[in-house]
Amino acid sequence: MPAGMKGNENEMKIKGTGHYVPEKIVTNEDLSRIVETDDAWIISRTGIRRRHVCTAETHGELCRRAAEAAIAEAGILAEEIGACIVATVSADTIVPSAACMLQRALGLPNDIPCFDLNAACTGFLSALHVAECLLRASGRRFGLVVGCEVLSRVVNWEDRNTCILFGDGAGAAVVEWREEWPSIGAVLGCRGDDELLRLPGAGTKEPPLIAMDGAGVFRFAVEMVPRCMEEVLRKHECSADDVDFFVFHQANARIIDLIVHKYHIPQEKYYKNIAEYGNTSAASIPIVLSELKKQGRIKSGSRVLTVGFGGGMTWGGALIEFA
Repeated sequence: MPAGMKGNENEMKIKGTGHYVPEKIVTNEDLSRIVETDDAWIISRTGIRRRHVCTAETHGELCRRAAEAAIAEAGILAEEIGACIVATVSADTIVPSAACMLQRALGLPNDIPCFDLNAACTGFLSALHVAECLLRASGRRFGLVVGCEVLSRVVNWEDRNTCILFGDGAGAAVVEWREEWPSIGAVLGCRGDDELLRLPGAGTKEPPLIAMDGAGVFRFAVEMVPRCMEEVLRKHECSADDVDFFVFHQANARIIDLIVHKYHIPQEKYYKNIAEYGNTSAASIPIVLSELKKQGRIKSGSRVLTVGFGGGMTWGGALIEFA
């Protein structure tokens, strides 16, 4: 263990990961036939080349497939799950929640908490922290945390500034808690704002479509991501050199590039998949974790610093170890 790391373990480790994305792919060239844009313009500003979009698939199906993969990788039974949280802003229904329907689909126990959590793109990290608290209180060992979005439902396909950004997909993690382990030390925050990024709800006079001040969100991200990183490192009494891998919310390749340049993070210690998926909001971080696990780039014992930000405006970070 690096000398700067505080404690020996993390209270809650990730035991299994999985992800699933729809089959249909929408390329930048496809979008150029809908709005005034082109491949070079989109790539230069975002780093996105394509995104996956649901056609026949439902939000519930994405959740189930990602969760099944995570449970299989973890090597546990569905009845061992002690909590189920789905981070999302785009579930099939408000009630019942996506988590409740996932509980039924997977055959999870009936006596466990199951609910959705909305913290926009920070949702998965917020859900990890909540899962840690729930498992600590219940004494159960395993939890299921899913980030899933079908943002194609709420995208204005006539707005070239937002329709190029978002994609659909789901990522899941089975987490394990043990009493003798110290906390993952999540850092969460919010600066209430309904102008930079907005998705109106039912019953309002506004169309239920994403509206965003892209420049404002960019400024918010480049301010808060480094601050959140530093708070996580300070909380764990370590430095960036002590971290095995960095996982950032995949919102914009330029944001990630600025952060890794500022902290001199070597290329082998971070990952970008935004070119393939676009911004999948709450699914972004767990999809990255799942891909890295399958590629063997993170493995048992790897310490991963994750940072996200999203509408609200919210932010979050945590230092997570893989079991």
